[in-house]
Amino acid sequence: MSEKVFISPAKYVQGKDLVDKAGEYVKVLGKSALVIADKIVWPIAGDRVVKSLEEAGVKTIKVEFQGEASRGEIKRIADLGEDIDLVVGVGGGKTLDTAKAVNDVLGASCVIVPTTASTDAPTSALSVLYTDEGAFDAYSFYKKNPDLILVDTKVIAGAPPLFLTSGIADALATWVECRAVIEARATTMAGGLTTLAAEAIARKCEETLFDYGLLAYESVKRKVVTPALDAVIEANTLLSGLGFESGGLAGAHAIHNGFTVLEGDIHHMTHGQKVTFGTLVQLALERRPLHEIERYIDFYLKLDLPVTLEDLHLKDVSNEDLYRVAEAATKEGETAHNLPFPVTAGDVLDAILAADQYSLAYKAKTGR
Repeated sequence: MSEKVFISPAKYVQGKDLVDKAGEYVKVLGKSALVIADKIVWPIAGDRVVKSLEEAGVKTIKVEFQGEASRGEIKRIADLGEDIDLVVGVGGGKTLDTAKAVNDVLGASCVIVPTTASTDAPTSALSVLYTDEGAFDAYSFYKKNPDLILVDTKVIAGAPPLFLTSGIADALATWVECRAVIEARATTMAGGLTTLAAEAIARKCEETLFDYGLLAYESVKRKVVTPALDAVIEANTLLSGLGFESGGLAGAHAIHNGFTVLEGDIHHMTHGQKVTFGTLVQLALERRPLHEIERYIDFYLKLDLPVTLEDLHLKDVSNEDLYRVAEAATKEGETAHNLPFPVTAGDVLDAILAADQYSLAYKAKTGR
């Protein structure tokens, strides 16, 4: 592959109280909508989106998302959407991934309304699918990115701070992975080599997070929209979304996928929390210097993110179980093979243990 490819959503809008203006932006795309949200999100934003759509003359069908972005759930919802011309997903990453998958089945226009800045799922033309039990299943790729992204900063400011820090962790992997993909001349999720635009976006994503991430974290503790939070929401959502898809994924997300094979409390950790540790594992694999690895560990600790196996509820995990993680992270087709050197399960196991030890040493050195 020698061609460069860059893909993106057709329109991205970010601002306060956008859920109450959804109809203005959506009505040009269609007249009937299947609106998907879970039971927690309906009273927060879903009902407001439906009200705005109906006031703009868009008929709606409300569907409650059951919690897992699985093939069965996608089929269940798609079967409810005959003769509609819009799929609107309102909520977090799995709801939005399901909405994109349902839209691909129905061939409608796709509108994404994230209620957290916890992942970079909103802008991409792919979904991460899971089994009904919550284990990683596959990446599902679509013909086009969503038609419209509406990001309500006031709604996101009202979400628990953990969602924002999880999004920061997910987004902080963007440049780390993009850099590796560029070096390897590997194929990105967009289907080609990394463009200069994607490289610049991924770099800007990391720069924004280190500059404003801690200020944004303090902002959401008070549920206020500040310039710092506004910048980080854009980094978590737009910059990371464009950066990972057209810049490429590598080790950090492969490690995340590997962790889904384990049982227990780790399943209660967010996507971003697991990507946090995956990023440290990739940095260890890449033989990055001490000052660089400690920069990430220090930042993660300030954001109350997990940097050790114990933090991931894996204090007593066996090397045999961690080898299962490493095997899943390096199976054929996984993004770990986008690193610019061969990677085996044994290499990944060693890097997992090394990343854990580096963080333990840093905590001991700093008394944290």
